[in-house]
Amino acid sequence: MSETAEIPVSRVEWKGAVRIIRSAFPPIDLFEDVADPADWPLLISAEQKTNPRIVATIGNLDLVPINRRVGGNGASYLMAPFTHVSIDRPSRFTDGSYGVLYVGDRFETALFETIHHHARFMARTRQAPGWTSQFREIIMAVDAELHDLRALAGAPFPALDSYSYATSQALARHLRGAGSDGIAYPSIRHPGGECVALFYPDCASNPSQGRHLDYHWDGQRVDLVRDAGSGAVFRIVDLPPDPD
Repeated sequence: MSETAEIPVSRVEWKGAVRIIRSAFPPIDLFEDVADPADWPLLISAEQKTNPRIVATIGNLDLVPINRRVGGNGASYLMAPFTHVSIDRPSRFTDGSYGVLYVGDRFETALFETIHHHARFMARTRQAPGWTSQFREIIMAVDAELHDLRALAGAPFPALDSYSYATSQALARHLRGAGSDGIAYPSIRHPGGECVALFYPDCASNPSQGRHLDYHWDGQRVDLVRDAGSGAVFRIVDLPPDPD
């Protein structure tokens, strides 16, 4: 892909970046431990003797190079997207054979990205209206040299197509194979927002849990979001496109 040589690389440093995930996924003890990540295979081997389901909990650790693994408090939020992958769950920058950590530059960006995909799932599975899955906000820092597509916001660039992931997956596969740490790109669902697709967990740090959220499905879209802690309910208003 000769056009990738023209993609600039920029340093992305975000202190209050946000990822929103399903609350159904609990922290993984191994990743939260203070043990050296290089010792994890030995710990897994020992744990399997009493807990045969440990591998299913941890996922495929071999998908993350030893020198790119992270551990300690909150590390599950960084490691799990890379060890629990499936070709049945492709996304914009992966066909599902490898993991990607998607993070928004702010809460609103992560929110609009998440409710878009949640609404598509609810529509495909013909879910009845009502309050649905619970989510949690994860706040973290991002610090990485990334291939930068943000200057292409609003441009007809195939890798930023609203619905087709064919070109974006091919681009990401090529960049990752060439040693890239990830991609910075304009949010497709939140005009003016920015996102990153990180290819390795050590491109982010200091993850901490923020708010618990509930989404309301009205039969066609996610129209309400509730802060489960305060009980405050917010109506989702479609954002206008960026002005020219």
